[in-house]
Amino acid sequence: MKKPFIPGCALICCFIAIAPATAQQVTGTPGSPGATTSIDGKQLPPPDPRFGGEIKDGALQSKPWWAPRVVPPKSAPNVLLIITDDAGFGVPSTFGGVIPTPTMDRIANEGLRYNRVFSTALCSPTRAALITGRNHHSAGFGVISEQSTGFPGYNSIIDRDKATIGRILLENGYSTSWFGKNHNTPAFAASQVGPFDQWPTGMGFEYFYGFVGGDANQWQPNLFRNTTQIYPFQGKPGWNLITGMADEAIDWMTRIHQTDPSKPIFIKYAPGATHAPHHPTKEWVDKISSMHLFDDGYNKLRERILENQKRLGVIPKDTKMAPWPDDLLKPWDQLTADEKKLFIRQVEVFAAYAAYNDHEIGRVIEAFQDLGKLDNTLVIYINGDNGTSAEGGPLGTPNEVAFFNGLNKLPAEVQLKFYDVWGTEQTYNHMSAGWSWAFDTPFDWFKQNASRLGGINQNMVVSWPARIKDKGGLREQFVHVIDVVPTILEAAGIRAPEIVDGIKQKPIEGTSFAYTFDTNNAKVTSRHKIQYFEMMGQWALYNDGWMLSTKVNRAPWEAFGPANPDPLNNQVLQLYNLNADFSQTDDIAVKNPDKIKEMKAQFIAEAKKYQVFPMDASVAARIVAPRPNITAGRSEYVYTRPMVGLPQGDSPLLLNTSYTVTADIEVPQGGADGMILTSGGRFAGYGFYLLQGKPVWLWNMVDLERIKWEGPDALAPGKHILEFEFKYDGLGPGTLAFNNFSGVGRPGTGTLKVDGKVVDTKTMPKTLPMILQWDESFDIGSDTLTGVNDADYKPPFPLTAKLNKLTIKVDRPQLSAADIAKFQAAMKAAADGPVSDELSLVQRLEARFDKREDCRKQADAQKLGPIERIGFVRKCLQ
Repeated sequence: MKKPFIPGCALICCFIAIAPATAQQVTGTPGSPGATTSIDGKQLPPPDPRFGGEIKDGALQSKPWWAPRVVPPKSAPNVLLIITDDAGFGVPSTFGGVIPTPTMDRIANEGLRYNRVFSTALCSPTRAALITGRNHHSAGFGVISEQSTGFPGYNSIIDRDKATIGRILLENGYSTSWFGKNHNTPAFAASQVGPFDQWPTGMGFEYFYGFVGGDANQWQPNLFRNTTQIYPFQGKPGWNLITGMADEAIDWMTRIHQTDPSKPIFIKYAPGATHAPHHPTKEWVDKISSMHLFDDGYNKLRERILENQKRLGVIPKDTKMAPWPDDLLKPWDQLTADEKKLFIRQVEVFAAYAAYNDHEIGRVIEAFQDLGKLDNTLVIYINGDNGTSAEGGPLGTPNEVAFFNGLNKLPAEVQLKFYDVWGTEQTYNHMSAGWSWAFDTPFDWFKQNASRLGGINQNMVVSWPARIKDKGGLREQFVHVIDVVPTILEAAGIRAPEIVDGIKQKPIEGTSFAYTFDTNNAKVTSRHKIQYFEMMGQWALYNDGWMLSTKVNRAPWEAFGPANPDPLNNQVLQLYNLNADFSQTDDIAVKNPDKIKEMKAQFIAEAKKYQVFPMDASVAARIVAPRPNITAGRSEYVYTRPMVGLPQGDSPLLLNTSYTVTADIEVPQGGADGMILTSGGRFAGYGFYLLQGKPVWLWNMVDLERIKWEGPDALAPGKHILEFEFKYDGLGPGTLAFNNFSGVGRPGTGTLKVDGKVVDTKTMPKTLPMILQWDESFDIGSDTLTGVNDADYKPPFPLTAKLNKLTIKVDRPQLSAADIAKFQAAMKAAADGPVSDELSLVQRLEARFDKREDCRKQADAQKLGPIERIGFVRKCLQ
């Protein structure tokens, strides 16, 4: 009698455990179409099996044989992995927040609550760790892809020796999918040129429906199905991605279930909420506004959340809060009436976004229940990929893109002009950092701050009705996002592969927390003992309850100052015992110098092990760092037909440089209108178009000002050469390599020509230094998503002239030898100081921050416009 064939191993494999107490399982008659097998999982994909039938000269004398279909172990659960965005510990009602999150409450009541879940302090680094089970630097995501640099820990490339959870589950018989935010495709590989191996579909997720990048306009997102851009919102007023992706996830899982009810599914569900822009529907804004949750301000909110947390038992009764940072954020009772009115509007929209998102997550969970799958579904619902974002600055902003260009203190009276449209498609809004501080209660600081619990201590709820019986239980063990992959694998009875596609895999660096599912293990010590943290030069080390932290020396909205050139050593070190000090408020460094020395050495060892070096404290400077995109090394670009959807990271960059754009067009009888070239959109960008027949070049300065060059006459029918030439008056982004911002955002002069004749010339006193609207694209012949000037046109605004040729020539500034010598000397002088004085550089940096605040206050007093304000502050700092 023939033995059943098991692909990828000898017969002895039948008795080898895949995971504890799990052996390979074979069903059906070997060789029949219905036969299935689980695999040992050591090698993925498993080797093709040998043919097990018989082949004679004729089919009638032969015996057919089919390879068994690969399936997971019989007990393997469905998995719904949910991670929200930019949400601190005190956001959800489940953990004491005032924002209603009944779906999270439901999962907590049916399963477990975790109060010591840790992120990396920034979004795509956390997500890279979440899907690989490796630390973020190990996975190439020391920072977000838009800041990537040419070092292994920072290049935003997940190497092939770190297969994702999607790939592992797929090869073991799961249907795998990813909905929502994808911030793990390199910005320089996000175009239709590819390569697509770093897109979700190339990393083991069979189906992708979501956006690529750090954030997206939820009303008109840069949305993809697999690798094709789609526009489901067109012609549907009120359409919102938060509902759209829930609909899509429910449709996908239903199709899979109806096609093969036995096949388990894995969904990574990653909504854009609550990252800026905060875009809830009006229905949810009205619901939250009617509750008056925030009328007494962020200081009182913080106190109320702390009381709730203690009452719910999700934090110790003796937990303390750090004092309010009066020098950083104005207390509520010191705000003007305009500021209070504005800030309440900002936070109500944020809260509505969080509540709306939780509701839609609930619909997805209900769909599991409707399909009869919820009992054997492992739901992991993580609140936030980092602490609450403070990137709106102390005042918030109607346009997040302004923050990334150094404009983050727009006065309240100016912002109130957006009051009635806050959170609609007319804003790319963010809230005051005062609310962010409160939403990280009981901790302090924010997203980006990797040395403070407010940036890294998340919370999580987990349910699995078939397995978890301690309903409503609290788990206080240390858990990091790298622990999620090994937990899912253990729950499914699937081993981590040793080889994938012939490539030996790096070991999983996380530790499964599946042991905490058992009631008997509710109070056992954590199996994850040591964990490093690092983000943009701020770092920490956790070791079995001890926490070594660098003192925060940069608020998240201070992204444009000189970076600490020695972030490993030029730091003030703090020490905490989190076993006795839940909220990291009692610094015991002075009493424990030997412990500090010991833990710093441990941090260095971990940093070397996981590719943290070279450590870099720069923030904005890395946004414009050179990367290997398809424009690298090119100075001329030629296009001969319309094309849309080229992302910012793969398109010609016209910031901080001289350039010439030339359009060869033919105007038909009756004239022409429409977009020739545009990049960006409503919240920052440029456009070259025909308006009522007249040529126009326009720069949208973060929706605060629009600078327009326009021809006086409509173009006559026939062929025309239109040209926009810009001469930049700065040294360019090369100065950033020397910790100096003087080369970016400088003035320049633009000249518009028609058939060789100058028709308009204007000088821009300042230019955008860093980015355009990054969820918009580079379009030729029409305009996708939002337009750069609503007063002139509405997208798609197709070009009705014939485009023969569009040429872009870029003349990037180059630093001379003398320039380099000067900047090197300045950088050395800035770093000079007594070697024994660890505080010296930090103090100088803090003094510069203080000087900047003084200059900004002077600018506020003069009521300068946004562009003039930038110039005044820079001159004041010189």
